[in-house]
Amino acid sequence: MPATSHPSAEVRLGGVHFSVHDDGRPVAGATCSLYRVLAAAPAKHAAGSSAGGGAMRYEYVASATTGPDGHGEFAPQPAGQYKVQCHHEPRPADQDVEVKAGCAHEACFELGLHVSASFALQRDCAPIECAQACSGDQAELHVDWSNSDQLKLVVRHPGSARVDANDPRSSRVVLAAGRQQYRFTVLTPYVAGAPGAPAQAAPAHVPTALSIDVGERTPQPISGNIGVAMSRTATAPTADVSFWQGILNSTEQMSFNNYLRFMNLLFCGESDLSDVPGFERQRFEQKRALHDRLRSRRLLPFTDSDAYRVIKAATEAFVMVNCGVLASPRPFDDVRDADYLRRRDLPVPAGRLEDVFTEDYLVQVLGGAPDDKTLPYLAVIRAKLPDISIKFNPIDDVDSQRVGQCTGILQEKLTNPCLLELIWSYWHEEGMLAQTMNAITRRFQNVRTSARDPLANLEIDPLRPLNNVLWGFVQDEQHRLSVVRRNYEYDHHYGLRLEGRAVQNMRPADSRSRFIEAFHNLLRLAVVFFKQDDDTTVKADAFPVLNALKEVHLILSQGAHNQFGDLPSTARIEMLMEQWLLARPEFREFLPTRIMTAYPEPWMDRVDAMKKLQGWSDASVLHFRNLAIFGEQVLLSIRWGHWSDVQEPLQAFNWLRFFRPQIQGYAHAYRAVTGVDLTVDTADKRVDSTLPSVLLQRRLGLQQRTA
Repeated sequence: MPATSHPSAEVRLGGVHFSVHDDGRPVAGATCSLYRVLAAAPAKHAAGSSAGGGAMRYEYVASATTGPDGHGEFAPQPAGQYKVQCHHEPRPADQDVEVKAGCAHEACFELGLHVSASFALQRDCAPIECAQACSGDQAELHVDWSNSDQLKLVVRHPGSARVDANDPRSSRVVLAAGRQQYRFTVLTPYVAGAPGAPAQAAPAHVPTALSIDVGERTPQPISGNIGVAMSRTATAPTADVSFWQGILNSTEQMSFNNYLRFMNLLFCGESDLSDVPGFERQRFEQKRALHDRLRSRRLLPFTDSDAYRVIKAATEAFVMVNCGVLASPRPFDDVRDADYLRRRDLPVPAGRLEDVFTEDYLVQVLGGAPDDKTLPYLAVIRAKLPDISIKFNPIDDVDSQRVGQCTGILQEKLTNPCLLELIWSYWHEEGMLAQTMNAITRRFQNVRTSARDPLANLEIDPLRPLNNVLWGFVQDEQHRLSVVRRNYEYDHHYGLRLEGRAVQNMRPADSRSRFIEAFHNLLRLAVVFFKQDDDTTVKADAFPVLNALKEVHLILSQGAHNQFGDLPSTARIEMLMEQWLLARPEFREFLPTRIMTAYPEPWMDRVDAMKKLQGWSDASVLHFRNLAIFGEQVLLSIRWGHWSDVQEPLQAFNWLRFFRPQIQGYAHAYRAVTGVDLTVDTADKRVDSTLPSVLLQRRLGLQQRTA
């Protein structure tokens, strides 16, 4: 700032005031500068003067800004000629003032922006004019000014108004009832003046306001039925849905009722298969052919055992054909499968589900034939053993063209694994199926099991038509699995054990002790997901379930050793035969069954009748049968799915919707037999990992104490 001369004490000073307005509205923060006129000079020497041009020379004195009222003032100055300059665009003309001692002088500036605010109304997306604004209407607020072609102005506004990014002078608001006040501020930038004035300063604030009187909208009556619906979260299709559908269809066709139909077709001449899916009708022929081959191979060293032998061969044929999901014909039925997916709110693929399974889900076998495909999980296992070749024939079926293949991975096991879960046998054994047959065979052999054996007084004569079958069943006991052997494998697969004198002092080498906790945690998280998925205002989170699926898959895969390949199928064959024997009408006459109870399978009332006679658990075998079926379907999808490489929760999301009936059915049946509710969310988020056999023993003890 240039030095200014200081007046002597006897010199009287005069005040210099200034004001900045725009159409009468005060402009706050406007910067103005004061210059003293020094002397006149020829015009040719005034070219370098930026304050006024012309012939006058000026000296910079001071700068000041206006307050909220648009007024400002400089310090008192000695008498003389002065000039006041406003530094904001559009630059108004400089004001000349003459300061006289003891007087106040003022310079008035009018910016000339002519800032104004206006609005336009819209109702239901259509402009409206000459109408009362109502609540819910949209108002297009617009701020305008003139002389602004070369200015960079900014609109600021408080409250609910928002600036449109494409038009910084406009904003759109939704009106509420009452008087709506909107205030806007236009910022006009600072422009440097003559030498000595500040190089930069804050912009000046030009205010404007807008008022809108908004009334309440008059309700408009609407006639007719008005409904609002909210849908569940949409999902995208995944290829593994086809695999789950194949598991579901195969396990349903391996049910006892379908097995009974096959046995009646084979031995009783029944031929009505109209309600059987198309793929199962073709499998019936495969099972018949396999039975014919097995019957000539499965020989027993006992006399009068042919009836039992052909039943055993037929049961083996039924199980081995139905357990192969990858074999042809593939277990798919287009109409039934599409209906199931729609009921689960899952997208139905445009093409056939079988094509999705074959072309999109299955992968090529490393080192196999061009048409050899397998599950992604098995393909990963095969990739870990690239140095081992594929063996195309088992050791009992030597091909003269491939006699050199003595070692390798058996192609049949890789491309068509038998998908069975031993948990099916475990829950049927806990339901006392095997114990029922053991009690009957002991009575058949005239053996008393206890001093008060309830079967000792039952007449065995109603079983006379089954004598030859029961004879073969008893004689073949040494070739069937023992309860101890099954118990060791239950522990190896799932960490599950039976309780009783026959299985005491177990010494397992490898146990899946973490399975119960991991599986029950998965079921609890699934129930939490179902509650979220049913709430149409919430998007359910499947990430926790995905992590739980990975944990259970890892534990199951660690138990796929020892007798994993053969014991589940052997146990299934033996227990299906026990069910078939109990379902014979002769046992209805032998055991006092309850005819009016609607059991879904004809063998079940015989087991419940035996449990009643012996004083065993009073939980119905129906619940144990549901645990076996639902548990197998759920665990097959986890064991054979490629969960370890899944990162997105979409597959877990679809898995939960697909298997919801099975998961909820398993949780209900588990509570019915053990008394433990897996759906309860405890405070510490822990699940009950007590062995089911221990819980069943506790309930049996309580039942006996209260009898």
